[in-house]
Amino acid sequence: MSVHRVVPNIPVGAGADASALRDSSAFYGLLGFEEVMNHGWIMTLASPTQPAAQISFMTKDETGPVDPDLSVEVADVDAVHAALVREGAEIVYGPHDEEWGVRRFFVRDPNGRVVNVLTHR
Repeated sequence: MSVHRVVPNIPVGAGADASALRDSSAFYGLLGFEEVMNHGWIMTLASPTQPAAQISFMTKDETGPVDPDLSVEVADVDAVHAALVREGAEIVYGPHDEEWGVRRFFVRDPNGRVVNVLTHR
C-alpha cells in the first residue's frame, strides 16, 4: 500500500466562519504556504516548492459524522479499507464517493483519533 501524503486537519472552532479560514491562510502564508483548496468549510494550504507539505483547517466536516484529525491520501482507498476491516478497525464513515472528487472513509486509530483515508478519483 502506498501513501501519497499526510495532512493534519486543524479545527478552527465549531461555528467558525470564513474569516477564521482567512486568518489561518494569512498567518500560514507568512510561513510560505499557499491556498490550494477551499470548500468554505475546509481549506488546504501547501508549500509551493514541496506540494505534498500541506496543512488543512476545518470548521466542520460537511459530509462526515465527525471531524477527522488528519487525512492520509493512499493509492487504493478500497484496499486499505478492506485491510482495516479484516483487522477489526472501527470504521466511522464510508467508504463514500464525495462530490469534490475523492473516495474516502474515516477510521478510528488505537489512540481514538479519527483518520480520513482518501484517494482522488
